[in-house]
Amino acid sequence: MINLAAKDIKHTLGKFIITAMGVGMLLGIVLIMIGVYRGMIVDAEVLLDDLSVDLWVVQEDTLGPFAESSRVHQDLEDSVHVIDGVDKSVGLTFQNLQLYTSTRAVRVMAVGFDPYGSIDPINPQRLIQGHRLTHNHYQIVVSDNIGFKLHEQIPIGRNIYTVVGITHGTVSSGGDPLVYISLKDAQELQFSYSNNRIRSDRQRGIKDTTTNMPMINSVIATIKPGYDVNQVAKDIKDALHKSVYTKEEQKEILTKNLIERASKQIGLFTAILVVVSTIIIALIIYTMTLEKMKEISIMKLIGLPNSMIMKMIVQETLLLGFLAFIFGNLFSHAIYSKFPKRVVLEIPDAWTLFIVVILASILASIVAIKKVIHADPAAAIGG
Repeated sequence: MINLAAKDIKHTLGKFIITAMGVGMLLGIVLIMIGVYRGMIVDAEVLLDDLSVDLWVVQEDTLGPFAESSRVHQDLEDSVHVIDGVDKSVGLTFQNLQLYTSTRAVRVMAVGFDPYGSIDPINPQRLIQGHRLTHNHYQIVVSDNIGFKLHEQIPIGRNIYTVVGITHGTVSSGGDPLVYISLKDAQELQFSYSNNRIRSDRQRGIKDTTTNMPMINSVIATIKPGYDVNQVAKDIKDALHKSVYTKEEQKEILTKNLIERASKQIGLFTAILVVVSTIIIALIIYTMTLEKMKEISIMKLIGLPNSMIMKMIVQETLLLGFLAFIFGNLFSHAIYSKFPKRVVLEIPDAWTLFIVVILASILASIVAIKKVIHADPAAAIGG
């Protein structure tokens, strides 16, 4: 009995392996795209998990600083603090900055907070060098993937900042590296106008009120033990006329409102790649089957049932799909760390892809099986 898979591996080893590697690279890209989506979810939750607060208080009728623009007065943190059930409350700012290293420009998300406040957004477990902010001005803690070194001087706006700490794995919901500066410095960068703008406004009779009414983007708060988070959130909303979100609601805003569209796009590309892989496997198996039509005709002539021939073709297709899956995993694990944003490869995703590949391989064998069923045994004599 002729085993088609064994025959191909023995006589066309190079073609079989190269085909498996080519399909494997497509499957590896599928795993990478799934990993990009997983990484987006992880990135979206980094800052939320580091802060580990119960409530986010933002401008009324907005979704908060990550999804929409939000501006509230800094004294809101005092108003939130006196609400029954609130344990701690501090104000934060968030803004995108363009920093320049010696070799490149880097887009970052700057988090402004009070170094002497009751809540510090810098997770001590992520701090790998230096220390946290200790002054109200001109200190900065940066992420290690930006490229700055400890004690390096960085010009930002009108001032020079000194790197006092370096963190690892700190990114914004969009995957940009996080930097941390004092609240006063952040307010000056975000809300203060340039001298030319101030002079222009004065000529128009507009007074500069940014220094008299300091603004922030959000107030975060923790709740005392024994209090219901949802009830405290309702009390803050009713008393202060602001939008209030719990930690779970803020995560939902990030994962659904900000990542949902990206997840659909990644899902569509993934589906297309799986379909393309299935078509390639089908074409390769069909071509290999055509090359063995004489042997198949001989087997049918001597009385070998179609079911046994079809079984051999399915085995060959499954072997090709299995090898492609192995190559795909090796390929994805070899290159995922080279991507600029986080890629998270998880074992359940690999097993799911393995099942899809097996089903796709069986589906791909149908074309070759149809050819085998209609093979003419007389071709073995005439050919």
